[in-house]
Amino acid sequence: MYVRQVVRAVKSRGHVIVSTFGPEGPTECSGLDAMRYDATSLHGEFGARFRLVESSKELHQTPFGTTQQFLYCYCRVE
Repeated sequence: MYVRQVVRAVKSRGHVIVSTFGPEGPTECSGLDAMRYDATSLHGEFGARFRLVESSKELHQTPFGTTQQFLYCYCRVE
């Protein structure tokens, strides 16, 4: 549903930045199963109309003292 909303909302030549758990991120968050992505698999969710411009990973220190990997993808709509 999120991807459908982005596809409808972002016009041609628009930009999208998406952040999610990276491939080494947690398998669950707040008691729920979590999805983990690398740049290729996250870009694949959005489709060919979105050109992957750049991606990066970050290790985030939580207030509970654990570390979680996040992935950021910057795409441009063709």
